[in-house]
Amino acid sequence: MAANSHINPRARRKKEIVNVDSLFNDLKSGQVSALSRAITLVESTASGDSAFAKAIIKQALPESGKSFRLGITGVPGVGKSTFIEAIGKELIQLGKKVAVLAIDPSSNISRGSILGDKTRMEELVKSDQAFIRPSPAGTTLGGVARKTREAIILCEAAGYDFIIVETVGVGQSETAVHSMTDFFLLLKLAGAGDDLQGIKRGIMEMADAIIINKADGENQTAAKHARREFKNAVHLMPQKDHGWPTQVLTCSGLNNIGITEVIEEIDNYKTHTTDNLSFTKKRNAQELYWFHQTIEDAIKTNFYNRPEVISKLAVLEQEVLSKKKSPFDAAGELLGL
Repeated sequence: MAANSHINPRARRKKEIVNVDSLFNDLKSGQVSALSRAITLVESTASGDSAFAKAIIKQALPESGKSFRLGITGVPGVGKSTFIEAIGKELIQLGKKVAVLAIDPSSNISRGSILGDKTRMEELVKSDQAFIRPSPAGTTLGGVARKTREAIILCEAAGYDFIIVETVGVGQSETAVHSMTDFFLLLKLAGAGDDLQGIKRGIMEMADAIIINKADGENQTAAKHARREFKNAVHLMPQKDHGWPTQVLTCSGLNNIGITEVIEEIDNYKTHTTDNLSFTKKRNAQELYWFHQTIEDAIKTNFYNRPEVISKLAVLEQEVLSKKKSPFDAAGELLGL
């Protein structure tokens, strides 16, 4: 047995010896409880869980990378959960095991999840071929949970071959989700102010597909009009490195209209990017991005945790506020420590 297979119980709150090998074997065999427990510990900020997290990720890495990773974003109210449930059920019918990592907005008071995605995907959650993990976004970049990427690795090791990462659709969360998924899907809503004029150009440039949701009933005409507008707009965007033109489709997640067409476009994208080798190239670029991002985060954390920085920071903040020093001079002084 590996030397790191057992974690000292004194390093954790629970009075037990945690067997990493046993937990990983349970996870790999598809036990949902083991996967949930592993993600909980990887997400934990408790110092005693750090060694456990590193050990479980180390064992999971060789088993990862075999899934297709779909990123989904859109403003609150666009119908992300309903759409995800519809596409998840369709994928399961096609023989896929689907994991949904839903990043919820967080309460400023409790830091707890507000929207509760799991309760809003009532049918999908009942399937033994689906795993839904709602996580509060907390204060991390753009609402993306700090350990989402590690959760993807664990889900892949557990045998899930289609991973959906949902973002809250606010702030810079789109950039983070785009940097850990293969296909980036932007959900839009016609006739409710969520139109072309309200979209940041950068988000459209990242999208591999723009889906006009809730295209049913009286909203069908508005959805068709929105699709024409978006199709005209994407033609003006610069071509992506992988050469895939952004697709614009309409659908209704609630009534399961157009979901099959969305999946077909995702399959076409995978074929296109696999054939021109850009799929692997993008995955490799993401690996290096997270490598360097982790270094930057560690440097920042270590800097602010230094005793001399802690003792001087508040003093310099007051000097900046009282105009005794410029922000740049104060920062230079702090960095000089």
